[in-house]
Amino acid sequence: MEKLKTLFKSKADALAGEIKDIIKEHGTKKIGEVQLAQIYQGMRGITGMVYETSLLDAQDGIRFRGHAIADLQKKLPHADGGHEPLPEGIFYLMLTGELPTKADVAELSKDWAARAQNTPAHVFKAIDALPINTHPMTQYVVGVMALQTESIFAKKYAAGVNKKDYWSIMFDDSMNLIARLPVIAAYVYKRKYKGGGTVSVDPALDWSANFAKMIGYDKPGFTDLMRLYFTIHADHEGGNVSAHTTHLVGSALSDAYLSYAAGMNGLAGPLHGLANQEVIKWIFEMQKSLGSEQPTGEQIAAYVQKTLSEGKVVPGYGHAVLRKTDPRFTAQQEFAKKYMPNDPLVQTVWKIYETVPPILQSLGKIKNPWPNVDAHSGALLTHYGMKDYEYYTVLFGVSRALGVLAALCWSRALGFPLERPKSVTTENVKAWLKGVDTIWD
Repeated sequence: MEKLKTLFKSKADALAGEIKDIIKEHGTKKIGEVQLAQIYQGMRGITGMVYETSLLDAQDGIRFRGHAIADLQKKLPHADGGHEPLPEGIFYLMLTGELPTKADVAELSKDWAARAQNTPAHVFKAIDALPINTHPMTQYVVGVMALQTESIFAKKYAAGVNKKDYWSIMFDDSMNLIARLPVIAAYVYKRKYKGGGTVSVDPALDWSANFAKMIGYDKPGFTDLMRLYFTIHADHEGGNVSAHTTHLVGSALSDAYLSYAAGMNGLAGPLHGLANQEVIKWIFEMQKSLGSEQPTGEQIAAYVQKTLSEGKVVPGYGHAVLRKTDPRFTAQQEFAKKYMPNDPLVQTVWKIYETVPPILQSLGKIKNPWPNVDAHSGALLTHYGMKDYEYYTVLFGVSRALGVLAALCWSRALGFPLERPKSVTTENVKAWLKGVDTIWD
C-alpha cells in the first residue's frame, strides 16, 4: 500500500504547513469561552482539540471529511453484488480526504487480508487463558494487547528513530492492527458462543466479508449489514470517549496497539459503546415483562414510564451533541425496511421510536429525545441470528478502529504534542469566585 501511504504523506505535509502558518499568525487569538459549569460537567462543548477525520454537527450528524452518511452510501465503492459501502473506502477517505475508486478499495482489501494471515499464535493463547465467561470486550482487548508484541514503533523507538519517521511507523502499525482485528474478534466470538475453533482469512474477500465468514454468518444480507455497520460506526469526531482516549494515550507516543486498546476500554463503558448491548437487553426484558413480542404503543409507553420512574434511562435515546434523530439510526432503519420490514423485533424498534420521543419531550429537561445509533443495531443483528448481545460492543470496536487509527496517523504526521490540559481544585474555584485566586487570569 505504498501508493496510499505516499498520498497520505503528501496530504499531511501540506496541512502541516498550513497549520504552522495559522499558529504563527493567529496563535494568540481566543477560540470560545469556557463556562464554570463546563469544567465540572465533563468539559462538555469545550473546543480543545483538532481531529481531522470527521466532525459531528448537532443537526446534520456525523460528517466524514464533509460527507454525510447518506451520501457515502452512494459514493463509496461497493463489493460486486453488494448494496452497502465497503468500510475500506471510509478508511481511505478519512486518511486522505479523497473518495477512493473501486480499484483503491480492492487494493486495500487485498492488503489487509494478506496482513491478517500473519496473526501470531500467542494472541489466541492469551485469550484462551481467560475464563470462558469473561465479557467479550475484555477478551477482545486482551487479544489486542497480546498483539502489541508486533509493534513496529516499540522496536524502532527502542533502537532509536528520528521523530520525523513517527508517522510512517504509525501508518504501518495501524494497517497491521486493522487487518488483524476481525481475526481477534472472530476468535473471541467462536470461543465464547460456538465452542471454539480456528479462524482463517480468505484473501479473495473484503474486510467485512472475511469477518462474517469467520464467525459463521456469511449470508449476503448479514455480510452487507456488516459493511454498513462497520462504515457508520467508524468515527464520531474526536471528543467521544473512545476517540479521545485513543488520541490522549497516543499523545504520550504510545503505539497503535496501546492507544487503541485504551480507547476500547472506554468504548466498553455503559455510557458509550456498551449502550448497544443495553438497548436490546432492555427490549428483551420489556417483551418478557409484557408477555408479548410485539407490544402496543400504549404498553411500550407504560413500560417507558416505569423505566423512568425507577431512575433509569431509556437506552438508545439521547445524545451528547445531536439534536435530531441520529443519521446512523436512519441508515439502519432504511436497511431494515429493505430487507426485514415484517420482522417483529424490528417493528417493535420502530414503535419505540414513535413512542419514546414524545414522552421524553414532555419531561421538559431533555435536550435530545431522539434515538441514536444504538437504538436499532441490535434488532438487525438479532434478525440474522446473532442474539449474543454482549458481543455487540466488539463489533463497534472493530469498526471504531478505522477512525481512531486514521486520526492517530494524522496526529503523528502533524506532530501533535502530548495532551496536557490544566486542572484546578474546587478551592481554586471558590477563591477565584471571590476574586482572590487569579489562576485563570
